Amino acid sequence: MLMDKPSLYLIPTPIGNLDDITIRGLKTLELVDVILCEDTRETSKLLSKYNIKNKLVSCHEFNEDKMKDKVLGYLNTGLNVGLVTDQGTPLISDPGYRIALYISSHNYNIVSLPGATAFVPALTISALAPSPFTFYGFLNAKKNKQIKELESLRNHSYTLIFYEAPHRLIDTLNNIKEVFGDRKICVVREISKKYEQAIRGKISEVLTRDFPIKGEFVIVVEGAKLEFDFNSMSIVEHVNFYIKDGNTKNEAIKLVAKERGIPKSIVYKEYLDNNK
Repeated sequence: MLMDKPSLYLIPTPIGNLDDITIRGLKTLELVDVILCEDTRETSKLLSKYNIKNKLVSCHEFNEDKMKDKVLGYLNTGLNVGLVTDQGTPLISDPGYRIALYISSHNYNIVSLPGATAFVPALTISALAPSPFTFYGFLNAKKNKQIKELESLRNHSYTLIFYEAPHRLIDTLNNIKEVFGDRKICVVREISKKYEQAIRGKISEVLTRDFPIKGEFVIVVEGAKLEFDFNSMSIVEHVNFYIKDGNTKNEAIKLVAKERGIPKSIVYKEYLDNNK
C-alpha cells in the first residue's frame, strides 16, 4: 500500500461530508507513522469517525517553515509521513507547499492521493463552460491589490475559479463586476453538505439574491468574450494573440487553425517560418 521507501503522502480530506474520504485515503492514514495536520482538533474528528489511531503533529501556515527539518528528520529515520489540511487537498489554497518543496529537494518521494477538492464540483454544477478553465484560488484581500489581479485576468477567455471567505464575498463580487463587467457567474456554498447551494446569474443578479453568507465560497466566472476580426490579422499575429491570452504555442496554433478552417500544419509552418 505504501511506497518501498519513506515518503511524504498528501492525503485529501472531505470538504464537508465526512463520507467523501476515499478508501485509499483511510488506509494511508492508518499506515503512515505520523500525520501532519492543519488543526489537530479537526483531523481528530475524521480519525475518530473511522476508528483510526495515529500520531498527530500540528503543521499550519504559521509554523510550516519550522516544521521542514522535523519532517525531513522523520523521513531520514525511515518513517512515512502523511500530510492533511482541515478540508480538501493539501497545497491547493492550503498549507503544505513549502514542506513538499523542501522534501523534494532532498530526493524523497511525494505521493499525492486523488480526492476531495472544492473547485471541481463547483465548476461542474456552475452551468458555465467546464473546459478550458483556470483555477486561481484566493484573490488578495486588499482591494487595490485585488483590483490589479483582476485586471490581469480581465481578457482571459477561460472560465475562472476563485475561493473566497464569507466576510469578503460581497466586496469581491463587486470588484469582479467593476473590472470584468456584469458577467455570468455561479457562487457555490456548502459543497457536499446538506445545504449545498449554487447561485447562478449575472453578477448584478447574484448580488441581489438572499442567501446565507456562511462557510467557504467558490466563485466561478464566465471567461471573457473576445471579439476581434482575425481576417485583419496575419496568421502569426493571430497565434500571438492567443499566446498572450494564456495559451501555449500548440494550443494557439490549434485554435487559429480551427477558426480559419485550415490545417494545423499550415499555421505551424507559417508561425515557425516567421520565428526563426
